[in-house]
Amino acid sequence: MEENIQPEITEKIKQLEKKFKNSGQDLGAYLDGLLHDKYLTYWDYIHLDTLLSLQVPRTHFPDEEIFITYHQITELYFKLIIHELKQIIDDKLQTATFFTEKLVRINRYFGVLIDSFDVMIKGMDKEQFLKFRMSLLPASGFQSVQFRLIEIYATPLQNLVSAKRRDQFDEDTALEDLYENLYWKSGATDLETGEKTLTLKQFEYRYTPRMIRIAHQVENNTVYHKYMQLPEKERNNAVLIDALRTFDTNVNINWLLMHMGAAYRYLNKGKGEISATGGTNWKSFLPPSFQRITFFPNLWSQEEKENWGQQWVTHQFNNKKQH
Repeated sequence: MEENIQPEITEKIKQLEKKFKNSGQDLGAYLDGLLHDKYLTYWDYIHLDTLLSLQVPRTHFPDEEIFITYHQITELYFKLIIHELKQIIDDKLQTATFFTEKLVRINRYFGVLIDSFDVMIKGMDKEQFLKFRMSLLPASGFQSVQFRLIEIYATPLQNLVSAKRRDQFDEDTALEDLYENLYWKSGATDLETGEKTLTLKQFEYRYTPRMIRIAHQVENNTVYHKYMQLPEKERNNAVLIDALRTFDTNVNINWLLMHMGAAYRYLNKGKGEISATGGTNWKSFLPPSFQRITFFPNLWSQEEKENWGQQWVTHQFNNKKQH
């Protein structure tokens, strides 16, 4: 004797029939596929074996595995951040609530990265790092295109020009001209000769078309623009403004300061210094007070912008006094 099908199951079958009829598909074919499908496992769903095979050190030093794994984790968080930024940019509702929810997620991701950076600062043997890093040349974390895309999605390119040169450009400047003058390029360029390092040349060759294309896609539609386009009541929401300022601080001060801490531990030699991989000049490139990049300059006072990232200078000064 056949069991009676529960009414709620019958209703779901009717809904499925309607769904697949509207899509031009036959429900029976999908049910056949479901019968033959294997049960899903955790390791298959996240491709665990593939994921764990992606850590391929170039040397025999054990701590290189820490170095490569942490950078891969960082890039995965960058992917999540970009995922949220795109939703803000694509949003048509123009509410502070939605905007804030996405920014809270982004700030949480950056918070995890910032809090976990001790893995890099304190978690590797210095002598091992100084040896295995030579096998990575000319590769450099400078070449993280996802971080550059976070910047492009967040704010107009004009805001990504170094503070010393920003007044030379305005909103009518072509994106291509702004791109050639973005702040980070000076970090991999010989300031005396103007010659670009191989690290920068490789990065531009690989990613310039993509970055220019995305810059055009979000022209007048970055997160900065989306905020400015909100209705006045929504734009003045205190929680949203705080989330935007936190995002700005996380990316353009705190994240850079963490890198400064790692650079000082591994590359600083007191009177001299060791060049970063790829030949980037980390002492002139990383300190936020030098570039003074802000995604949302209208949310900061003139004094705050002039003192942008000064806590790093104060911290270094106090450390020297103590030692």
